[in-house]
Amino acid sequence: MEDLLLITNSAAGTNEQDAVDAALEVLRVGTRVDVAETSEPEELDEVLADLGARSVVVAGGDGSLHAVVNALWRHELLAGTRLGLVPLGTGNDFARGVDIPLDPADAAAVIMAGATRRIDLIVDDAGLVVVNNVHLGVGAQASREAKAWKSRLGRFGYVVGAIKAAAKPDFIRVQVVVDGEPLLRRQRVVQVAIGNGSTVGGGTELIPDADPTDGELTVIVSHAVRALSRLVYMARLKGASHHLMKEVVRADGHHVEVEGDDFYVTADGELSGPHRRRTWDLREGAVEMWLPGAAS
Repeated sequence: MEDLLLITNSAAGTNEQDAVDAALEVLRVGTRVDVAETSEPEELDEVLADLGARSVVVAGGDGSLHAVVNALWRHELLAGTRLGLVPLGTGNDFARGVDIPLDPADAAAVIMAGATRRIDLIVDDAGLVVVNNVHLGVGAQASREAKAWKSRLGRFGYVVGAIKAAAKPDFIRVQVVVDGEPLLRRQRVVQVAIGNGSTVGGGTELIPDADPTDGELTVIVSHAVRALSRLVYMARLKGASHHLMKEVVRADGHHVEVEGDDFYVTADGELSGPHRRRTWDLREGAVEMWLPGAAS
């Protein structure tokens, strides 16, 4: 087993430190593990500049995984680095989608088992790497609404944001093109979701059957803008059957273009915008990861 560099958040609380310690107890049985605590992109860049022959384990949630993958991409280290994940926190949507255990010791055991598989990633036209998924519409609106409440309510600010967005949604008028073919011509939509992974928000299956190992992106567009159909869409979202509605279109592909009125985008939880046009491309097998049940 090669040497490992475990990267964690220096601002982690006591509970997360206990989880890191539990993972380290398993990992250090079979290999040498160095630990780097970072909180800023500059610190992460410094750590990875001295990576050497070590493989990388991320101890953190979706945001931490996103940050490390992007840093490896910037340093042109991604293709040649094995990557492991010890999920921390509450969301962990990427881990849920690929069945990485949420218990830290069990997640570390997956790494020590040594079975890996290459996973796909998404790269947008600004050079940002997306590990899990991208969405725009009411989900991004909820993120915008939540920003004003996060400082006072913490993660419950997202609940307030979601309620406000659901009560008064800002529909956007866009065109969606997949691999050169229009999936939806310019019209009002509730949501556009582009999936490498399937879930958001700690387990909500926004893009059912999206699989980061299958060599395809999955795109789901909801134009259920009428009040009743919108309520049905939200209700069916909880049961992961929303994509079967007649007001929802779906396609698989490698290149996605969205163009239209000003819109905001949430990519792996990061909000950006407003934009008039964005594109996303699949990078098949972009990184090798330790995964449960993977072939050695």
